[in-house]
Amino acid sequence: MGTAAVEGEDVDAQAGVGTRSTAPPAGREAGRRTVLRGLLPAAGAMLVAAAGALIAVGCFLGLFVRPTSDDWCAGWKARDLGVLGITSDFYRTQNGRVANAFLSGIVYGEGWVGTKILPTVIALTFTAGLVLLGRDFVRLLGGRPRPLALTACALVVQALVYFAGTRSYQVLLWAPATISHTVPSVVGVWALLLAVRTVRHPSAGVRAAGFASAFVIGFALGTLSEPFSLVSGLLAALVGLLCLPVARIGPARTWRPFTWCASWCAGLLCGLVVLYTSPGARWRRAQQPAKESLLSANELRGTFRDWLHMWEVVSGQWAYLGAAAVGVLLGLACGLHGAGAWGRRPVPRGVLVALLLLPVPVVVLGSFAVALGLRSGYGPSGWTYARTWTSYLVPMELALCGYGALLGAWGARWSARRGRVPGGRSQGRRSPRSPGGRSPVVLAAGAVAAGGLALASVAALVPDVQRLTTATVARSVAWDAQNARIRSQAARGAKDVGYRPLYIGALAEPFFTRNSERDWVAACMSKWYGVDRIHRG
Repeated sequence: MGTAAVEGEDVDAQAGVGTRSTAPPAGREAGRRTVLRGLLPAAGAMLVAAAGALIAVGCFLGLFVRPTSDDWCAGWKARDLGVLGITSDFYRTQNGRVANAFLSGIVYGEGWVGTKILPTVIALTFTAGLVLLGRDFVRLLGGRPRPLALTACALVVQALVYFAGTRSYQVLLWAPATISHTVPSVVGVWALLLAVRTVRHPSAGVRAAGFASAFVIGFALGTLSEPFSLVSGLLAALVGLLCLPVARIGPARTWRPFTWCASWCAGLLCGLVVLYTSPGARWRRAQQPAKESLLSANELRGTFRDWLHMWEVVSGQWAYLGAAAVGVLLGLACGLHGAGAWGRRPVPRGVLVALLLLPVPVVVLGSFAVALGLRSGYGPSGWTYARTWTSYLVPMELALCGYGALLGAWGARWSARRGRVPGGRSQGRRSPRSPGGRSPVVLAAGAVAAGGLALASVAALVPDVQRLTTATVARSVAWDAQNARIRSQAARGAKDVGYRPLYIGALAEPFFTRNSERDWVAACMSKWYGVDRIHRG
């Protein structure tokens, strides 16, 4: 009995040891997943705080924006002619951009107040649109949207668009550039949301209104920004071809997506025709020296060189990769917190192919179209007008974010599969050295790396934002003092006042040319102050 008792105790002890050797790995794996689920919101919160702080600084700098270059012309025309008057003036004598003029009349209608609040309006509407667009993207792939991760993506992408380029002041703070090249991207995001709801709505009347809205918005954008019209038209044309119901490789089963894309393209085309045939556009083309056709071999080679120069500058900014990194966090967060939803909903192969391949020709060909248009309007140096690059940089950043989200979602699905046996039972009792035990560690390492890269990309923008802040605030102080002096002189009846140029953002100021007859900045400034002329003082 004693032997049996001892043997029984040994058996029990061995059983206890066996139980203890298998239970801790299960607890450790659950703990690792808990840590990962806590790590992702922490990374998202840090990115929201970091990127949001930079954007908040940009919006605050709007209060220190003072007129320069085109501001002077838009300011006096909006004041003296009104919204409809400046719209007519742009159509008849400037460039034919009637929607651009209409928005300028609204922004400058109350003097410089509109230019101060415009950056904040842009940031808020862009953030809301990107969050909603990201939510639809996550739901399209069967995931569960996470507001914090979506907000982090929206803010990081915006911070990169505003501050990662070479013309931050023009992209966010200078109203003529934001109206022409930043606002169209904001409108484009909301137009995508309208498209999604239009094609999915069961009511024929609502769909018809949505298609009509696509035409109207497209027409407005066609007379607002030529670069954005080219890029968005290319995107809509490719999506429309992929969504033809007769094309079995496409994701669409009805004509609704194609109809929306066709309406959009038709609106853009009509808007561009109105712009191109306007008296103002004809006058502007007449001022340019005679040159070869844009489709000639020499001009195409020149455009290709310009295109390479543009991408040399863009590829030299590694911070743009932060969009892909924050996308990885979005995919992990939505996949893990969605309890495997990304894996339960099958995604048609055609949809995946379209999502993966569509951004490539849009960004590549769209950027070439922008380079071609810049060379046509501004000559060989046109590619340096970096404020226009926003038209293809926004799609590029959104594509990088989407690719990152797909990668993160794949990682979440991979981890879920590793944690289960074929019969669906958890493998929590497996050794921590097994693939299933290592998957949370791998995902945690990936999340840390992605979060670190995204945070580093945002941190890389801080020096540029600091320089932008210093330049903007310092100029506002000097401008206010000079403005007070000029107004005082004009009030006393002076017709010739002195002005010291205050340069910012690589923009033109009075006396930018020695030919006074071509100094349109000085002419517009004189009309704003109600004097006959200004001299350097």
